[in-house]
This record gives sequence, C-alpha cells and structure tokens, in this order.
Amino acid sequence: MLKTLPFWIFTGIVLISCQKQSGLNGNALLFLSADTVSFDTVFTSTATVTQQVRIINNNNEGIGISSISLAGGSGSPFILNIDGSPGPDASNLNIPADDSLIIFVTVFLKPGTSPNPFLLQDSIRISYNGREQYIQLTAWGQNAHFLKNQTIRVNTSWPNDIPYVIYGSLIIDSAATLTVQAGVHIYIHADAPIFVDGSLQMTGDSLASQRIYVTGDRLDQPYAVYPGSWPGIYFRKPSKNNILNYAVIENGNHSIVAEGPGQDPNPKLTLNQCVINNSLGEGLLGIQTSIRAVNCLISNCGQNIVIGLGGAYQFEYCTVASYSTELLFHQQPVLTVSNSGSDGSQLLVGDLNADFINCIFWGSDGILDEAEVIKQGNTAFKVLFDHSILKQQNYPDNIDSISLWLNTNPQFQAAGTPANTFNFHLEASSPAADHGANLGISVDLDGNHRPVNLPDLGCYERQ
Repeated sequence: MLKTLPFWIFTGIVLISCQKQSGLNGNALLFLSADTVSFDTVFTSTATVTQQVRIINNNNEGIGISSISLAGGSGSPFILNIDGSPGPDASNLNIPADDSLIIFVTVFLKPGTSPNPFLLQDSIRISYNGREQYIQLTAWGQNAHFLKNQTIRVNTSWPNDIPYVIYGSLIIDSAATLTVQAGVHIYIHADAPIFVDGSLQMTGDSLASQRIYVTGDRLDQPYAVYPGSWPGIYFRKPSKNNILNYAVIENGNHSIVAEGPGQDPNPKLTLNQCVINNSLGEGLLGIQTSIRAVNCLISNCGQNIVIGLGGAYQFEYCTVASYSTELLFHQQPVLTVSNSGSDGSQLLVGDLNADFINCIFWGSDGILDEAEVIKQGNTAFKVLFDHSILKQQNYPDNIDSISLWLNTNPQFQAAGTPANTFNFHLEASSPAADHGANLGISVDLDGNHRPVNLPDLGCYERQ
C-alpha cells in the first residue's frame, strides 16, 4: 500500500542556478504521491503487478526535471517506466503547471538458491532545481518450485524447502501418490486446478510453521484475500485414500471437490484438523462420494458444505460458520445435504448416510435456516445431528437428532467484530462447552488436548 508523503518545508537560502529549468525560482517544489513503493512476496522468475507513484507539480508554472534515475541501474530487480518511456532513467523532462508525471514500478527476480525470503531494496532519485528527492523501493523475494501443466505419474514427495507455485494445471495420475510434507506452502495461479486421479497425502502438523498452506499466488494486497483466486482441488472418480492433515486451504473458487465413491472401504477423502476458508463457491463439495472430516473449520464460504447425489459422510467436531464480509456476503445455508442431482436431462438419486456429531452450524443474521436437507425418491436416506448446535428456524422433518441444540448462539470469540475479524474459538461461557459426546478423539484443531469426558462442541476445545 502506498503511503502519503508528508510535505517537508525547506528553509534557508537557496542558490539560483544559472541554468534554471522553469520560470519559477529555485524554491519551487515537486510533491510525491508516495515516498515508498512496497511489494509483498515476489516469486523468482515471475513479474509482479505494476504499482505507480506520481510526481506532482502544484505550482502555477511548469517545472523541469533534469533526471529521474534508478539507483541500482539496469542490474536492479526493480523495473521502471517513466512517463511512458522504459527506464532505468530519463532526463530533461517537464511537468506543466498543475499536472503530474507517473512512474510505473514492477519487480522481476532471477532464480536463486536461498530457501528463505530475502529483502530487496532500491530507490528512485529525482533531480531538479539543484535538489534531489527519493522514492524508496522495497520487496520481499522468494525462490520457488514452478510447475506448469505438469502430470505426476510416479510416487512423489514434496519437501519443505521452498514454496511450490502451480500454473496451468497439476494432475496426479491414477497410479501415483503425491505426499506433501509438513510446512509446505503451495501457491496456485488463477488458471490452475489440481486434479487428483491417484492419491494426495498432506502430512502437516499442529504447529503453525508445520501446517500446509494452499492459496492463490497473488500475494499483493488486496488480492491476497480475494475469494475465488484459484480454481480448487478436484478428487475425481478414480481417486482414493486421500488424507489431508493440518492443511489450511483458502481463497479458492470450489476449494475442495470430491466425486464418486471410494475405491476401497476407506473414505475417498479424510480431513483431519483442516481449515477451509473464504471460498467463493463451495468450501467442500461432495458428489456421491465418501468423506470423513474431524476437527475441521469450514468458514466464510459462498456455500460451506454441499453434499449431492448421496454418499457416505462423517463429520466430527467440526465448526461450520459463515458471516458476511466486505468481499463475500452470507446468502446460502452453511450446509446443504441432498440425495439427488441432475445430469442435465434427468433427476438422479443415490443412497445417503450423513452423520454430524459434536458439530456447530452457525451464521450471521439473514439466513434463518443454516441446514437445507433435501430428499428425493425412495433410496436409503439418513441424516443425523448428534450432540450439535444448529441455527434452524424451520426444522426439517427428514432428519434424526440426538441432543440437538437449536438456535443457541455458540458464542465465538470474534465473529466479524471489529470488521472482518474472525476467531471461532469459544468464549468461556459458550453453551457448546462440555456438551460433546465422547468419540475417543484426543486433540482439537490447534492440536490441544480434549478431555475424554464432556468435550466441547466444534473444532476448538477451550483451554
């Protein structure tokens, strides 16, 4: 973000050059729209977005600029375009009265060997009327593995050395398993879905530095928090035995999609201690498949969980909640469960078995019913809410329940107040406290201990 430069007033005696470049005396000043241009993390081999800074002449006569130059010259990672002309320097420029000149700045880094982010600095020098002004340039550089339209055909492991950046698409072949080690960061371009026909294993751990992070590759503000900035991860019909542990998946379009039944008795997809957040569409979409999710937070998505065409689902200790933000309005229930679907020409139905145990389903005002449960035809149909909190004014007649608390605010620590601040840990006085069934699960989403008896509902145990 550009910062506004305070206007420094220079005092003292100023010598008048015999080669003045404007009709004004040497006291005439130019003003800068910013004194610093900063870039967030820049990956090597990729150019950044372009930022700009204006040199403004608020005087009533034109001012001549003897030179604008990049201190690092042509070897600098910063690239200038000065009033439409490529840098790194320009000379003998004139800014008319009440006008401005624009400098465009980008960054391009050559690949290196450092695994850690590194600071890049340079400056733009503006010389006029015998004085100089400077614009500071800063960026954080990061080396990365770049994968473009790649298919993984053999068992592969991604170590935690430098980030992975994906372009075009990534396909995991039906004969291959991709293992992502703890601490890996994966950044995905807007055109790059991940298709899993084999197996994806994410082996994160509870420490923040050991979780696995998946998000879009636009790290500059405000794009870094835009929902829908990358397509999603698609577990297709041949896929099997996918396990995601301590993964944080944010800003997708359809963040996780699983289609088709598992190829063996195991769930097609298992999510342990995962976060799915800020998805433009579905955070988790299951189509006639099998999913088990434990200690997961699915938050602030266009549609948090959507289940269609039946399947087998087990959600334990999950918090599923949505609130409107500046970028995404909460307009759909956080949970939609159906045994039906359409192929475009006919209605299809399938057997459905979905259990939600020790879970919380909640959202902001405006949506009265946070669960939509739809039954079609005469196939096997079971939806169970067991020891859970559900915001629901119109209670579905096609569900089963055990110890279901309706319309009981779970009291999250921060639900959009202050603006866009969210913390789905429970307040000490939460009605979700000590009301869970014993499922033999000893940790929560933070990796903290859960008691054997009287655990809390949702993904977080009060500490």
